[in-house]
Amino acid sequence: MRTLEQSLMDLAEDERPLVEVLAPDGSVARSYSYRHVVRAAAELARTLRERPVRDRGARGAGDPTDPGQLQVGVVTANGPEFLVADFAVLGARGVEVPVPLAFTAEQAAAMLEDIDICLADEAGARRLREWGAEKVLPPGVPLQVLDLERPAASETAAPLFPRAEATARLCKIIHTSGTTSRPKGVCIRESALEELIGSLRAAMPPRAYRRYLSLVPLSLLIEQVTAVYLVVCDAGTVVLLPPEVPLVGTSSFAPQAVLPHVRAARPSALVITPALAEAMASRAAEARASGRDPVTDLFGRAEAPLVCCGGAPVDADMLRALDDHGIAVHEGYGLSENSSVVSWNTPAARRVGSVGRPLRHVRVRTAPDGELLVKSTSLFAGYKGGDDPSGCDVDEEGWLHTGDLAVIEDGFVWIRGRKKSVIITSAGRNVAPEWVEAQYRSHPAVLAVAVVGDGLPALHGLFLVDPRVRPEAVRAELDSLGHERLSQVERVEVAHVVPADESLHAEFFTVTGRPRRSAVQAAIAAGRFA
Repeated sequence: MRTLEQSLMDLAEDERPLVEVLAPDGSVARSYSYRHVVRAAAELARTLRERPVRDRGARGAGDPTDPGQLQVGVVTANGPEFLVADFAVLGARGVEVPVPLAFTAEQAAAMLEDIDICLADEAGARRLREWGAEKVLPPGVPLQVLDLERPAASETAAPLFPRAEATARLCKIIHTSGTTSRPKGVCIRESALEELIGSLRAAMPPRAYRRYLSLVPLSLLIEQVTAVYLVVCDAGTVVLLPPEVPLVGTSSFAPQAVLPHVRAARPSALVITPALAEAMASRAAEARASGRDPVTDLFGRAEAPLVCCGGAPVDADMLRALDDHGIAVHEGYGLSENSSVVSWNTPAARRVGSVGRPLRHVRVRTAPDGELLVKSTSLFAGYKGGDDPSGCDVDEEGWLHTGDLAVIEDGFVWIRGRKKSVIITSAGRNVAPEWVEAQYRSHPAVLAVAVVGDGLPALHGLFLVDPRVRPEAVRAELDSLGHERLSQVERVEVAHVVPADESLHAEFFTVTGRPRRSAVQAAIAAGRFA
């Protein structure tokens, strides 16, 4: 990736902060310069280049991985160690396999089954012990725990990228946030990421990423692109939450927990989830009612940052309310199979309710049944292990079939739901649940919601709510909200209102907040919430 590589080489001796880790009181607990991180990455890259590659046996038909290329597992929390590992694998021309700490042991083992070495920080090493490292890591594969406080082995700076090479090779295998227990490994090329980074830099305001607050796991490709690569290209700083604060998407309580740190960080840019957008809207309304400036109250600065949002539909009325408070949220859309972003609203081209126009290197159209098709130079190379019947298909003309239903108007894309998620009730009525969930999620007590109903006479909804509220009261208010905003076909008739906890969130929702509908419907059928 020439843009990223050149930026890292230009900043290799720069003493400006690349990473700041916040303390619980909002101050900066630790800071790491470009020089510190790049030198540590260069030293690690040198050792990785010397690692032997294991014999992995025969590959499945359609598997795009190269059996002679080094594969490196990365198991870390959101910390500077992730950046060191990420840059080192790029510098060693290996394939990075990042694994979320929220995975189960079985999911982690599926992603790590072909690696040659595993890199971890202290949190990752602890999680490996909890999983049982002998169950998760392949036999004989070493674990290296990174220590950024250890002095460099040599005062002579080794080059992170010793030579320029073609970029058609794979550089990452990214898990999808799929709704099944076994994650799919999406294989990403260096050239695809280069195209994506270039298009995003062209679309977004100059220097927008000079101070970025990272709120979701860095194991997600979109967060690697925005929190790391765009920050480096802007010679900026990525600000990380205190380790004690839950990342958004890993807990139902995270949106409220991170709000004080959003203010302390004073970010120029951040990517949020719909749940955090809802929390920000409530906080902004409270600030205005108390006579405080909503922007300053939320972000600790007079000017609102570049706020981007994705992962699930967002209630358009809520976005308009944030607009009234001086906070523009720019919705986007993407999927790992396109190396993350497909389209994004920008300050120069924004329509509330849409997911923006395609990036400059992306083309889109809809199939006769309304499915969104994508063609671009950042499409994935395929799935690890070969074709996956549960994944996305690329047809003979090079169009990726996303599985999402969409409308395209004046170049803007409007997502209407998932083809596979469309609920067909026993009465033969079709419902796109994503839109329904966005309406119910606007209730301030609702932390997460999943709507199901295939083969059932009516829609059921699982609502994880703030434990401080009375479920009966919330159930009545949800009923009123449904009658106000939704048609009779779309309304949830059987509401399962449950106090939220982290285990329920992990069981029934992905890291990006998408419902695991099959798990929800199975739990309802088994009477778990009766």
